[in-house]
Amino acid sequence: MALQGRLAFEKEIYEMEELLARLEAGATNEVSNSEEIRRIRRELVNLKRKKYSNLNAWETVQVSRHPERPQTCDYLDLVFEEFVELHGDRAFGDDRAIRTGFARLGDYKVLLVGHQKGHTLAERTECFYGCAHPEGYRKALNKMKLAAKFRLPILCLIDTPGAFPGIGAEERGQAQLIATNLFEMSRLPTPIICVIIGEGGSGGALGIGIGDRVSMLEHAYYSVISPEGCAGILWKVATDVTKPLAAEALRLTARHLADLGVIDDVIPEPLGGAHRDQREMANTLKTYLLRYLRELRPLPTEELLRLRYEKFRRMGVFDESPPTPEPSANGTAPAE
Repeated sequence: MALQGRLAFEKEIYEMEELLARLEAGATNEVSNSEEIRRIRRELVNLKRKKYSNLNAWETVQVSRHPERPQTCDYLDLVFEEFVELHGDRAFGDDRAIRTGFARLGDYKVLLVGHQKGHTLAERTECFYGCAHPEGYRKALNKMKLAAKFRLPILCLIDTPGAFPGIGAEERGQAQLIATNLFEMSRLPTPIICVIIGEGGSGGALGIGIGDRVSMLEHAYYSVISPEGCAGILWKVATDVTKPLAAEALRLTARHLADLGVIDDVIPEPLGGAHRDQREMANTLKTYLLRYLRELRPLPTEELLRLRYEKFRRMGVFDESPPTPEPSANGTAPAE
């Protein structure tokens, strides 16, 4: 694994992997050497399981941003077939941070919408590191309406630190377009499945995040703001001390959000994270997507929309009871 992709909390894992690689490179038929290799393999599996079953919120954010973590275009090759990309928003341009197109998943024809960050510097520059502009959200909604016309299911793969924060994006109505997407997606007469595959940051994620099923990969995050942004607001500076504090306070991990009822499922990742075995991750994601399609495709449109409405109405905690009147100075309740 490239040095630039190494995470600090994985230091012991890297050291053991390098030791195992050296032993395997010089392996002979000696029984003792073979036994040593098997022992280290067992210890490596146990170490990964221990580390990744106890990640804190900030470590989860780091894993979700791993440069080798599979992105939308990687899943296109590993999960889907017959992908035909649809370009442009018919108004301004073709935002490369959001990819849209028709594809086949198993026996289902679907519309795929997903953020793309890019792996190389050139790709990231082209995709603005996955931060979509207004034309990206307009493109996504136009294609979703086209899919709904033929009642094709819509699959949204979310992986963005947030919508693009530039002046030009604001001048072209970034906030209004995201709000329009939220409203329109809530009533599209076709199944919508959303999966946070990496970062799920702020309105940039919500812009394609309203669906009948909303799930997360095990080591993804989903939050109203990034830990750095939160730390900058609360403590005026984002440091190695304040960023973990902000991440923990935001309750942004899949485990937290499942407990809060914000997401429907936590999709397990390969041992050590999706970046360690992209093909296994793709197979797991495909299994979950097919399950959701089998559940949602047979539902009548009216029932589908009713359940979608109720799903989002159930989110949050609130109290509708009237406030209890405070007693007066003499200890009696005030007169009505």
